[in-house]
Amino acid sequence: MSDLVGVIGGVGPQATVCFLDKVVRLTSAGRDQEHVDLVVLQHSSIPDRTAFILGESDEDPGPVMAADARRLSALGVAFVVVPCNTAHHFTQQVVEAAGVPVLSIVEEAVAEIDRRGTARKVGVLATSGTLAAGVYQHAVEAAGLEYLVPDEADQATVMAIIYDQVKAGRPADVAALQGVVDRLVARGADVALLGCTELSVVADEAGLLADPRYVDSLDVLARRTVVRAGHTLRD
Repeated sequence: MSDLVGVIGGVGPQATVCFLDKVVRLTSAGRDQEHVDLVVLQHSSIPDRTAFILGESDEDPGPVMAADARRLSALGVAFVVVPCNTAHHFTQQVVEAAGVPVLSIVEEAVAEIDRRGTARKVGVLATSGTLAAGVYQHAVEAAGLEYLVPDEADQATVMAIIYDQVKAGRPADVAALQGVVDRLVARGADVALLGCTELSVVADEAGLLADPRYVDSLDVLARRTVVRAGHTLRD
């Protein structure tokens, strides 16, 4: 018997769909009944996480996500996943509300880098909210690694890709993203951690994960979700 997984989605919507697709594609299954059971709340109206963290909005997403966690817990989920990195800032509220474990996209992504053992400096690409909250910086340092973040101009590029392109349903400038990564690597980064699930969407569509310089947080979360739910990863 596999575990029922609760997903607080909609943050953002396309990233959640990408996550679900990855879970299906990554599961070793020969028929419907061998796939992961999930309850998905595609709650797109959750207030913007970055805007709240940066003080640009007084709409707190934490209580909304906590309420969603309670709804999922009432449905009997064994654990909760949130396919959004910036939302990690509110994880404690979700944990307290759900009463079940929350599989952390941030902790799992950093653990994957540490497991590979090939990187000492991690270039972090994420929303300005994620960076301002120190979400990945703290996790990377806790793993005994170093981090680099884009300069102001490159961070503006990253935010434009996330908000003006992916979230807006427009084509992403893959070359611009690769340029940001190239400059982080030139500054000493061994890997580029895609710490925003909208960037994961770009990586998935453009086939960037064939490049070993990239570690995608959403891909790692999908893999860990499959295993945590009691299933086997497809070879």
